Amino acid sequence: MTAAVELVRRHRVAAVLLFLLVFPLLMPYEALAVNILIFGLYAVGFNLLFGYTGLLSFGHAAFLGTGSYLCGIAIVHGGWPWWAAILAGTGSALLVGVAMGWLAIRTRGIYFAMVTLALAQIVYYAFYKAERWTGGENGLRGVRVETISLAGWQLDFVDPRTKYYVVLAFVALALWIVSRVLASPFGAVIEAIRENEQRTAACGYDVARAKLLVFTLSAGVCGLAGALRALHLSIVPIDSLHYLQSGQAVMMCLLGGMGTFFGPFVGAAVFLYLEDVVTTLTRHWMAVVGLLFMVFVLFFPRGIWGSLLHWIDRAGTAGRAPGPASTTASPDQAEGAR
Repeated sequence: MTAAVELVRRHRVAAVLLFLLVFPLLMPYEALAVNILIFGLYAVGFNLLFGYTGLLSFGHAAFLGTGSYLCGIAIVHGGWPWWAAILAGTGSALLVGVAMGWLAIRTRGIYFAMVTLALAQIVYYAFYKAERWTGGENGLRGVRVETISLAGWQLDFVDPRTKYYVVLAFVALALWIVSRVLASPFGAVIEAIRENEQRTAACGYDVARAKLLVFTLSAGVCGLAGALRALHLSIVPIDSLHYLQSGQAVMMCLLGGMGTFFGPFVGAAVFLYLEDVVTTLTRHWMAVVGLLFMVFVLFFPRGIWGSLLHWIDRAGTAGRAPGPASTTASPDQAEGAR
């Protein structure tokens, strides 16, 4: 079992994509699978900042909404092709991430969270007031992409299953980039910042620069999720920029397991599936989901996926036969004997 887990960890992108390829077959309908896929990517972007770097942001809805709106504006007002609109949405989120990150990284702890929340509210207000471009409180409508031309092939983007696999192609690219970043020396630096920021700075690393870079990358991933969401819904609701969307990213990350590669998708699937099921039973679905969230936080502090990995690791460690050093010496002596 431990060997299988290690194999999955070494090839995490391939393992995640293999699961996501069959994921629509496990859902009651494809549209829900598309929604989970997009919000899973959104949670991956947030997890990059929170789970791997230890920076809690309450403003990531700004990047999701910016990506959605700029993608929609490019199509509705600019007549851009779908792929250029996705680039526009992702690029605009990167720029907003640079601006917000440059201001936010000057603070720490709860002040960092509050600054990101305040800056996100400024972004919300700016899009809300730009009614000529964004539709104001009614949102941006008419983001229609019915067919996608790809290497001579005409794909029916209205078909939910086709839409899912088109979105999956962008998710796969984003996951590969995130995986490469985490496996690089820069990935080790941001994890060191999470563990001990002062020690990382004492080792000679530019902590402020690393924070800004990871903040910007996180914004870009969330912006890509927002652009894909605009194409999925064909509209961009103003709620895309609401602080509740930022709260959803926190919940999904904690539910799945912060600091894990696959955890954000698990958290997004649990959250959105519960929302879909409970809303058919009661209009007070937020109370039910909130109670379940409290249960998970209290009894599964590592999240669902994180707890599962922890249990597998413990089972693998307990199953190993004790070595000669561990039977005749204390743990400290055994460590020195290796």
